Amino acid sequence: MTVPLAWLFTVLFASLALPCVLRLVKLDYGSLGHRVRNGDLAELLLVVAMVAMLSPVGGPIPAAGWQAVLVLTAGWFAFSAWRGRAEGHSCWHHALSAAAMLYMVTAMPHGGMVHGPWLNMSTMDARLAWPAVALVAAAYFAVDAVRSGVVAVQSRGTGAPGHASRTLCRAAMGAGMGVMLLAAV
Repeated sequence: MTVPLAWLFTVLFASLALPCVLRLVKLDYGSLGHRVRNGDLAELLLVVAMVAMLSPVGGPIPAAGWQAVLVLTAGWFAFSAWRGRAEGHSCWHHALSAAAMLYMVTAMPHGGMVHGPWLNMSTMDARLAWPAVALVAAAYFAVDAVRSGVVAVQSRGTGAPGHASRTLCRAAMGAGMGVMLLAAV
Protein backbone atom coordinates (compact mmCIF):
# COMPACT_ATOMS: atom_id res chain seq x y z
CA MET A 1 0.00 0.00 0.00
CA THR A 2 1.35 3.41 -0.87
CA VAL A 3 1.87 5.95 1.88
CA PRO A 4 -0.70 8.45 0.49
CA LEU A 5 -3.29 5.67 0.28
CA ALA A 6 -2.45 4.58 3.82
CA TRP A 7 -2.97 8.16 5.04
CA LEU A 8 -6.27 8.39 3.14
CA PHE A 9 -7.56 5.22 4.80
CA THR A 10 -6.24 6.42 8.16
CA VAL A 11 -8.19 9.68 7.84
CA LEU A 12 -11.33 7.90 6.62
CA PHE A 13 -11.30 5.43 9.52
CA ALA A 14 -10.42 8.17 12.02
CA SER A 15 -13.42 10.18 10.80
CA LEU A 16 -15.64 7.24 11.81
CA ALA A 17 -14.54 7.71 15.43
CA LEU A 18 -16.36 11.06 15.70
CA PRO A 19 -19.92 9.70 15.24
CA CYS A 20 -19.12 6.88 17.70
CA VAL A 21 -17.92 9.35 20.32
CA LEU A 22 -20.87 11.68 19.70
CA ARG A 23 -23.33 8.83 20.16
CA LEU A 24 -21.58 7.77 23.37
CA VAL A 25 -21.78 11.33 24.72
CA LYS A 26 -25.26 12.30 23.51
CA LEU A 27 -27.43 9.21 23.63
CA ASP A 28 -29.49 8.12 26.59
CA TYR A 29 -28.37 4.53 26.99
CA GLY A 30 -30.68 4.14 29.97
CA SER A 31 -33.58 4.02 27.53
CA LEU A 32 -31.73 2.44 24.59
CA GLY A 33 -30.20 -0.37 26.62
CA HIS A 34 -26.75 -1.71 27.36
CA ARG A 35 -26.51 -3.66 24.08
CA VAL A 36 -26.60 -0.41 22.09
CA ARG A 37 -23.94 1.15 24.33
CA ASN A 38 -21.76 -1.96 24.11
CA GLY A 39 -22.13 -1.94 20.33
CA ASP A 40 -21.12 1.71 20.13
CA LEU A 41 -18.11 1.06 22.38
CA ALA A 42 -17.09 -1.92 20.25
CA GLU A 43 -17.44 0.15 17.10
CA LEU A 44 -15.18 2.84 18.56
CA LEU A 45 -12.60 0.24 19.64
CA LEU A 46 -12.57 -1.37 16.18
CA VAL A 47 -12.25 2.01 14.46
CA VAL A 48 -9.28 2.93 16.67
CA ALA A 49 -7.68 -0.47 15.96
CA MET A 50 -8.05 0.09 12.19
CA VAL A 51 -6.48 3.54 12.50
CA ALA A 52 -3.56 2.04 14.43
CA MET A 53 -3.10 -0.70 11.81
CA LEU A 54 -3.26 1.62 8.83
CA SER A 55 -1.39 4.69 10.02
CA PRO A 56 2.03 4.96 8.39
CA VAL A 57 3.28 6.18 11.77
CA GLY A 58 2.21 2.96 13.46
CA GLY A 59 0.36 2.67 16.72
CA PRO A 60 1.35 3.26 20.32
CA ILE A 61 0.14 -0.21 21.30
CA PRO A 62 2.20 -3.24 20.23
CA ALA A 63 0.60 -5.91 18.06
CA ALA A 64 0.39 -8.28 21.04
CA GLY A 65 -1.66 -5.68 22.94
CA TRP A 66 -4.13 -5.39 20.08
CA GLN A 67 -4.31 -9.16 19.82
CA ALA A 68 -5.28 -9.37 23.49
CA VAL A 69 -7.91 -6.63 23.15
CA LEU A 70 -9.37 -8.17 20.00
CA VAL A 71 -9.52 -11.68 21.50
CA LEU A 72 -11.40 -10.28 24.50
CA THR A 73 -13.74 -8.27 22.27
CA ALA A 74 -14.49 -11.20 19.95
CA GLY A 75 -14.99 -13.51 22.93
CA TRP A 76 -17.26 -11.08 24.75
CA PHE A 77 -19.56 -10.53 21.79
CA ALA A 78 -19.57 -14.18 20.70
CA PHE A 79 -20.48 -15.26 24.24
CA SER A 80 -23.15 -12.55 24.47
CA ALA A 81 -24.69 -13.62 21.18
CA TRP A 82 -24.53 -17.29 22.11
CA ARG A 83 -26.17 -16.65 25.48
CA GLY A 84 -28.81 -14.48 23.84
CA ARG A 85 -28.08 -11.56 26.18
CA ALA A 86 -28.24 -9.02 23.41
CA GLU A 87 -29.41 -8.51 19.88
CA GLY A 88 -27.87 -11.55 18.21
CA HIS A 89 -26.97 -10.27 14.75
CA SER A 90 -25.23 -7.18 16.10
CA CYS A 91 -23.25 -9.23 18.63
CA TRP A 92 -22.22 -11.76 16.01
CA HIS A 93 -21.20 -8.93 13.67
CA HIS A 94 -18.99 -7.34 16.34
CA ALA A 95 -17.51 -10.75 17.20
CA LEU A 96 -16.74 -11.41 13.53
CA SER A 97 -15.32 -7.90 13.08
CA ALA A 98 -12.99 -8.33 16.04
CA ALA A 99 -12.01 -11.81 14.81
CA ALA A 100 -11.25 -10.45 11.31
CA MET A 101 -9.10 -7.70 12.79
CA LEU A 102 -7.37 -10.26 15.02
CA TYR A 103 -6.69 -12.27 11.86
CA MET A 104 -5.18 -9.20 10.17
CA VAL A 105 -2.92 -8.47 13.15
CA THR A 106 -1.88 -12.09 13.56
CA ALA A 107 -1.48 -12.97 9.87
CA MET A 108 0.73 -9.96 9.12
CA PRO A 109 4.25 -11.04 8.27
CA HIS A 110 6.53 -10.45 11.22
CA GLY A 111 9.77 -11.63 9.64
CA GLY A 112 12.63 -9.22 10.19
CA MET A 113 10.56 -7.11 12.60
CA VAL A 114 11.39 -3.94 10.66
CA HIS A 115 8.87 -1.96 12.69
CA GLY A 116 9.59 -3.67 15.97
CA PRO A 117 6.56 -4.88 17.88
CA TRP A 118 4.38 -2.00 16.61
CA LEU A 119 1.36 -2.61 14.48
CA ASN A 120 1.75 -1.28 10.94
CA MET A 121 -0.03 -2.70 7.90
CA SER A 122 0.52 0.35 5.72
CA THR A 123 4.13 -0.44 4.81
CA MET A 124 3.71 -4.20 4.71
CA ASP A 125 5.41 -5.67 1.65
CA ALA A 126 4.20 -9.26 1.96
CA ARG A 127 0.69 -10.65 1.93
CA LEU A 128 -1.37 -11.94 4.83
CA ALA A 129 -1.14 -15.63 5.65
CA TRP A 130 -4.17 -17.81 4.87
CA PRO A 131 -5.60 -15.74 1.98
CA ALA A 132 -8.80 -17.84 1.86
CA VAL A 133 -9.73 -16.51 5.31
CA ALA A 134 -9.21 -12.95 4.07
CA LEU A 135 -11.38 -13.57 1.00
CA VAL A 136 -14.25 -15.03 3.05
CA ALA A 137 -14.05 -12.15 5.54
CA ALA A 138 -13.89 -9.59 2.72
CA ALA A 139 -17.01 -11.10 1.13
CA TYR A 140 -18.85 -10.97 4.46
CA PHE A 141 -17.93 -7.31 5.01
CA ALA A 142 -18.86 -6.35 1.43
CA VAL A 143 -22.32 -7.93 1.77
CA ASP A 144 -22.79 -6.42 5.25
CA ALA A 145 -21.71 -2.97 4.03
CA VAL A 146 -24.27 -3.03 1.21
CA ARG A 147 -27.00 -4.33 3.53
CA SER A 148 -26.19 -1.70 6.18
CA GLY A 149 -26.17 1.04 3.56
CA VAL A 150 -29.59 -0.02 2.29
CA VAL A 151 -30.95 -0.14 5.85
CA ALA A 152 -29.54 3.34 6.55
CA VAL A 153 -31.19 4.80 3.44
CA GLN A 154 -34.52 3.04 4.02
CA SER A 155 -34.78 4.02 7.68
CA ARG A 156 -33.70 7.64 7.31
CA GLY A 157 -35.17 9.64 10.15
CA THR A 158 -37.31 6.82 11.44
CA GLY A 159 -35.17 4.67 13.74
CA ALA A 160 -34.07 4.94 17.34
CA PRO A 161 -31.73 7.82 18.20
CA GLY A 162 -28.36 7.25 16.57
CA HIS A 163 -29.65 4.46 14.31
CA ALA A 164 -28.81 6.21 11.02
CA SER A 165 -25.34 7.17 12.27
CA ARG A 166 -24.74 3.64 13.52
CA THR A 167 -25.77 1.94 10.26
CA LEU A 168 -23.83 4.39 8.08
CA CYS A 169 -20.70 3.86 10.21
CA ARG A 170 -21.19 0.11 10.01
CA ALA A 171 -21.47 0.32 6.21
CA ALA A 172 -18.35 2.47 5.92
CA MET A 173 -16.37 0.33 8.36
CA GLY A 174 -17.41 -2.87 6.57
CA ALA A 175 -16.52 -1.50 3.16
CA GLY A 176 -13.14 -0.32 4.46
CA MET A 177 -12.37 -3.62 6.13
CA GLY A 178 -13.34 -5.50 2.97
CA VAL A 179 -11.03 -3.34 0.87
CA MET A 180 -8.17 -3.74 3.35
CA LEU A 181 -8.58 -7.52 3.44
CA LEU A 182 -8.66 -7.73 -0.36
CA ALA A 183 -5.62 -5.45 -0.67
CA ALA A 184 -3.66 -7.70 1.68
CA VAL A 185 -4.51 -10.98 -0.11
